[in-house]
Amino acid sequence: MSPRSQQDFFAGLLFTVLGGGFAWGATTYQVGKAASMGPGYFPLLLGIILALMGMAIVAKSSMSGAPDGAPVGRWAWRPLFMVLGANVAFGALLVGVPALGIPGFGLVVAVFALVSIASLAGERFVLKEVLVLSAILALGSYAAFVKLLGLQFPVWPAFITG
Repeated sequence: MSPRSQQDFFAGLLFTVLGGGFAWGATTYQVGKAASMGPGYFPLLLGIILALMGMAIVAKSSMSGAPDGAPVGRWAWRPLFMVLGANVAFGALLVGVPALGIPGFGLVVAVFALVSIASLAGERFVLKEVLVLSAILALGSYAAFVKLLGLQFPVWPAFITG
């Protein structure tokens, strides 16, 4: 029995595998009970829910839709590499890579780089929109992580702050 929608089938399969992997990985932590949750309780629950949703999507892909509907298209290489590259650049710029001689540029520069590189994955790139979104996300990240949560990491490049 072949799936009627390849897109739904493979998306459901991906959700099932990822959810199962996270649920399995969460069992290495203390899970606890609903009344006294351990660090593995929430990831285990989310992994199980994601896996169950994936199974439901796989089942639905075999039952509904036209027999040749929604085939899987070509790989979108540019968006894939841009989004992955944006995350790598964010990590490298946030604290630096001493082994490669890259200094830490801090949260603000890392967020601007992340948004700029990830924006190149889309069909259109509007610099004004990217800069406004970067500023909003940098400000929100600073407020959430540095001010509210009190996390200790550089906000500005070391050559500015000293």
